[in-house]
Amino acid sequence: MLLALILIAGIVCGGIIVGFLAYREIIKLEDKISNLQAQISTLWGFQNVSYQNITVYFNETALTEIYNRVRDSVVLVHGTTSTGTVQGSGFVYNYSGTMLVITNNHVVSGTTSRSVTFSNGNGYAAEINGTDRYADLAILTVDAPESEFKPLEIVRSSTLRVGEPVIAIGNPYGLVGSMTTGVVSALGRTITESNYTGRYAIANIIQTSAPINPGNSGGPLLNYDGKVVGITTAIIAESQGVGFAVPSNTILKEIKYLVENGFYDQHSYLGVGGIDMSYSEAQLLGVNVTYGWLVVEVVYGGPAFEANIHVNDIIVGFNGTRIKNGDELSSYMEEKTLPGQILVLNIVRGTETLDLPVGLEKRP
Repeated sequence: MLLALILIAGIVCGGIIVGFLAYREIIKLEDKISNLQAQISTLWGFQNVSYQNITVYFNETALTEIYNRVRDSVVLVHGTTSTGTVQGSGFVYNYSGTMLVITNNHVVSGTTSRSVTFSNGNGYAAEINGTDRYADLAILTVDAPESEFKPLEIVRSSTLRVGEPVIAIGNPYGLVGSMTTGVVSALGRTITESNYTGRYAIANIIQTSAPINPGNSGGPLLNYDGKVVGITTAIIAESQGVGFAVPSNTILKEIKYLVENGFYDQHSYLGVGGIDMSYSEAQLLGVNVTYGWLVVEVVYGGPAFEANIHVNDIIVGFNGTRIKNGDELSSYMEEKTLPGQILVLNIVRGTETLDLPVGLEKRP
């Protein structure tokens, strides 16, 4: 009996001690919960206030800072034609100490008089210094005081990558100094402006999601350092976020000719017409290759004709570089070749693979 009483007393005492310790832990946990709730409440209140002062930064540069830095370099281009008036955008560039305005050829084509208006509202007469309709570029000289010109820096577009953020600044629908942002959606596109370029495509074009509208044409496409990587030139009608820009590499390649000669005549000419290859085209032709550019026309007497290129030949490469479609063909020709150069065409003809040298000529 004595041992039983001692055992019972031990159990009771142990239960009391365990209960007391558990109670203390519960009190501590409740204190911690109260403290956390107080901290959360404080953070929530701070967050509500901080939302009023958010500034978006990229590479430690605010978009507002970029705009304030470059807006005075973007101009409104106004032209008079035999049927009315036209309006577009442009930007200031310093070419070897001479201040110029760069814009699109289609903005000033057919104009009998032109003017340029700066962001401060001051307008001046402008003259066309040089144009290239095949790249949709035009250079203007402006009769304005030196103090009006705030030139932008042009950097090479060859470093651009799909997904990189870009900025477009221009005058859509006459809304002067409008800024939009987006990304590089694609590179190496081709577009056709049949009213100006005939059957020739404008090659090596940048596609961007930055909204572009009528009046933006000729304005700069900028990176997030505020430097020019292209010049906005076209949209697909009724599309959303599908705009195009001539790359800065093209501007840098041509500007010496445009300023000093008034034209650019170094576009290479192959003398063929064609369509993109596809699985269905391969099935129709009975070939195994589903990429490349199918030749459907060879211009008599042209470089391709002299090189013995045939209709239904499939161009799959230039100098060993794979060409998968017409965009890549045109972009390669525009960026990496010049008239007079010998180019080796990698051809699939039926079951044969041929390497045919072609002497490129100037575009007629």
